[in-house]
Amino acid sequence: QVQLVESGGGLVQPGGSLRLSCAASRSIFSFKSMGWYRQAPGQQRELVALRPNGGGINYADSVKGRFTLSRDSAKNTVYLQMSSLKPEDTADYYCTAEDYLRTYWGQGTQVTVSS
Repeated sequence: QVQLVESGGGLVQPGGSLRLSCAASRSIFSFKSMGWYRQAPGQQRELVALRPNGGGINYADSVKGRFTLSRDSAKNTVYLQMSSLKPEDTADYYCTAEDYLRTYWGQGTQVTVSS
């Protein structure tokens, strides 16, 4: 059973930064893709950033230039560096990974952007 464990969420002021981490229970190269989604209260879950193995990173228009997806294969971990945060970035953030059988989700980590 694949486990994705997120960390790094919290409360930050507008304009601030946070880095989210997602540790996978197996090699990140065993997945077709890995990335992050988010879900704000009362809204549908939406893509934030997704990286297919061997492909370019797909970012939501709303986060381009502010968020960066990266990975550390030695730690089986992907990161989401979030900068210039806005109140509208407030949401639960979910790590996701897809292999050839199914899509996996982490438990979510809450990000609140507020003064």
